[in-house]
Amino acid sequence: MINVLIVEDDPMVGELNKRYLSQIEGFQLKGIASSFQSALHILGEHHIDLILLDIYMPGKNGLELLTELRAQNEAVDVIVISAASELDVIKKTLRYGAVDYLIKPFEFERFQTALSDYRRKQKVYSTHRNMSQKELDAELFQKKEATEKVQLPKGLTKSTLKLIWSSIQSFENESFTTEDLAKHTEISQVSIRKYLKFLEDIQVLNVEMAYGTIGRPVFQYNVNTGNLN
Repeated sequence: MINVLIVEDDPMVGELNKRYLSQIEGFQLKGIASSFQSALHILGEHHIDLILLDIYMPGKNGLELLTELRAQNEAVDVIVISAASELDVIKKTLRYGAVDYLIKPFEFERFQTALSDYRRKQKVYSTHRNMSQKELDAELFQKKEATEKVQLPKGLTKSTLKLIWSSIQSFENESFTTEDLAKHTEISQVSIRKYLKFLEDIQVLNVEMAYGTIGRPVFQYNVNTGNLN
């Protein structure tokens, strides 16, 4: 499980982030901090892998907390969730190693994409000690090439495609079904089939028909790694 700390001074927003987090598999909330000091206290009491960090807080703000964590060489990742849309603030957080930045207000789908992508990368880190350039490109950076360099048919959106692709990546080299993806993403199987059909059409996915336990045909998909570049 990935241990998470929410740093948010607004109780309602903190509760919303907590509810969103509870809907995504693989994450465990360790605490909610409303200030710089309370965040440091929880970090001292628990092993935290990921902080969902607000910028605007009374007293020392989230950017100061991020700066302090890096000065202490804390091995913790940060996803910023903030109303701060100033480019200078965004650039500073990214320079200090924030792995994603969500500007309030945001949709659950965007939140889920950020967390799913983070989870996928952590799985890669935990299963590799060394990586070749080819593996690095395929495992960590290939998602952008497979989902962002394409023209989508009418009715499909890039944000949903990225979410589905992130879920597909979590299966690594294993086959999966629309039902598997629906459980991971909480997107309807009807919608998922449209995106899988698109990925099949551009030859990113292979599909074959198998038969389930009651004899009904089941379509199983796997990534065509040879066509990702």
